[in-house]
Amino acid sequence: MPKYLVIVESPAKAKTIKKFLGKNYEVMASNGHVRDLPKSTLGVDIENDFEPKYITIRGKGEVLAALRKAVKKADKVYLATDPDREGEAISWHLYHALKLENKKCSRITFNEITKSAVKDSIKHAREIDMNLVDAQQARRVLDRIVGYQISPILWAKIKRGLSAGRVQSVALRLICDREEEINLFIPQEYWSLTALLDMKGAKKPLEAKFVGNRDGKMEIHSKEEMEQLLSDLEGKEFKVDSIKVSERLKKNPLPFTTSTMQQDAASKLNFATQKTMRIAQQLYEGVDIKGKGTVGLITYLRTDSTRISVEADANAKNYITEHYGEQYIGKAAIAKKDDKKVQDAHEAIRPTDMSLSPASIKEQLSRDQFRLYQLIWNRFLASRMAPARYENTSVKISAGEYRFSASASKIAFDGFLSVYNINNEKSEGNGMIKSIDKDTELKLHDYESKQHFTQPPAHYTEASLVRTLEELGIGRPSTYAPTISTIVARRYVVKEKKNLYVTELGEAVNSMMKKAFSSIVDVNFTAMMEGLLDMVEEGKVRWKSVIENFYPDFEIAVKSAEKELEKVKIEDEVTDVICDQCGRNMVVKYGPYGKFLACPGFPECRSTKPHFEKVGVPCPLCGGEVVLKKTKKGRKYYGCENNPECDFISWQKPSTIKCEKCGSYMIEKGKKLVCSNKECGYVCSRPEESKQEQASAN
Repeated sequence: MPKYLVIVESPAKAKTIKKFLGKNYEVMASNGHVRDLPKSTLGVDIENDFEPKYITIRGKGEVLAALRKAVKKADKVYLATDPDREGEAISWHLYHALKLENKKCSRITFNEITKSAVKDSIKHAREIDMNLVDAQQARRVLDRIVGYQISPILWAKIKRGLSAGRVQSVALRLICDREEEINLFIPQEYWSLTALLDMKGAKKPLEAKFVGNRDGKMEIHSKEEMEQLLSDLEGKEFKVDSIKVSERLKKNPLPFTTSTMQQDAASKLNFATQKTMRIAQQLYEGVDIKGKGTVGLITYLRTDSTRISVEADANAKNYITEHYGEQYIGKAAIAKKDDKKVQDAHEAIRPTDMSLSPASIKEQLSRDQFRLYQLIWNRFLASRMAPARYENTSVKISAGEYRFSASASKIAFDGFLSVYNINNEKSEGNGMIKSIDKDTELKLHDYESKQHFTQPPAHYTEASLVRTLEELGIGRPSTYAPTISTIVARRYVVKEKKNLYVTELGEAVNSMMKKAFSSIVDVNFTAMMEGLLDMVEEGKVRWKSVIENFYPDFEIAVKSAEKELEKVKIEDEVTDVICDQCGRNMVVKYGPYGKFLACPGFPECRSTKPHFEKVGVPCPLCGGEVVLKKTKKGRKYYGCENNPECDFISWQKPSTIKCEKCGSYMIEKGKKLVCSNKECGYVCSRPEESKQEQASAN
């Protein structure tokens, strides 16, 4: 009998596939990549047409030896690594590492690990797609050149063991730019006014919001403007002007791509992107289900396509008809409209078998597996369902020349919300609004006026950063999670309560990258490089041409940075802090986590202390020195040197100037000073800025 060898990436996948193929097939795992560029050297021959030098990865010798032994016994070898660029490259490396040139060998791919999909892939075996391999080689070589030539410069400049990556540097810049935007944000005061109106027979007053006057919308910017408005409204009669009833449809969502799955898992389940991908990998490779054995529960998890197969669409609609009724079936399939390249060889992420509902297999899944599987299941089902239908009622009310409005929204048909109501949407507004007509008498019960301040842009979360990277065309489905985990692991960024904050270390790296390698951290340039990699995949561009066009300008930037950095000498800053052990003045040193105080007598004296930089401002609470500190995770803040006796803390630098309106301390926001009392909102120019402006004017 013929003997076939199937090589996959992971042992879990091998176990699942072996069950589908039977006795004539041996299924083994490569455990990911078997060859890569060497860690100790650049591994790219710049002088010889950027030829990469691949070596066997340390520790993979035994794996390759076992695979070579199995290859000798096999009549034919099937390379069944993942269905993407990286998987194609692993198959190519296996082909050369196992010397399969004189062996019957084919490449097979499947989007889901089910019996039908795996068997069908063997019927459609093909050769290795060198366009996919070359796209992966281009990315790998680009990243290696950037990382290995910039990292030594970072080391020399910032005096610590740092490294830089092509996509990670852009992600870091996005976070730094957002942090700067937040720090420079000046809150703007505004007010809202609600009229509480009594209606005959109503238990609760109707809430009508102020919208403007007969000429259009009006904004209320201050307490004085609010008082003037209330004065103008005094004695005015409230009348119903118009009632409008309309219908609104809320479209069902598209099925998950890698990006949208990561975003929803972060917001709904509080999963980090790395965790989402790890659990999705487990669901894809297979889970032991009672009575069925090991079953791959979802389709391939790295995709930016929203396409669904005809068979999967039909199965979903049959399920919806049986469990919800025909009225819940979506009338037409939705397609993602996007001018960017989409890897449409894959489907969207969906369940592989509609009979395996989350509830029916809950006992066989871990808690996290169940929660993610349920999210994927519900999203896919919702994508095949009818839109939700709302009935909106809007009432326009006049009071003299001024206008108010009241509204209510009722879910008339829940549609897809019956399975995927992620924002917990429900009917809103005063139920009594339905009983209003043009003759309804309205009497003023009271006014509710509230002061508000505009809010700065939100800090990036993992979910919003993934969304931004995708929108800007930076990275691909397989890169989002490792990009974020890398900048967190390097302590360029810290994560606190879902938010991502840049550290002092991250600021230093970003500042240097912007100065010396502006194109590397340029969003448009990085997106353009992704587009070129896509063109390599499509066979339109030679992969080495991408490197050849990139390298000359990059080489100039590296040499320029090296020349400038040779002139930079960072001396140890001597402080007035005395070493407790030997009496010397301690100096400021740089470590992996930022600045610290060390004794200059090292190695004889190894005394160290935390470094708190004085900012020249007395503490607003106790008069002590305000110093620059960092949280345990590396985020900067301002605190009192007398902590813990004094609990003063501020995320922005405090000023010596007091607020003219309320007497609170002011904080610096770029060229402005803003009152720290959120209810005050006083803003003025920083004195030094005013002096500079006067000097430049003279």
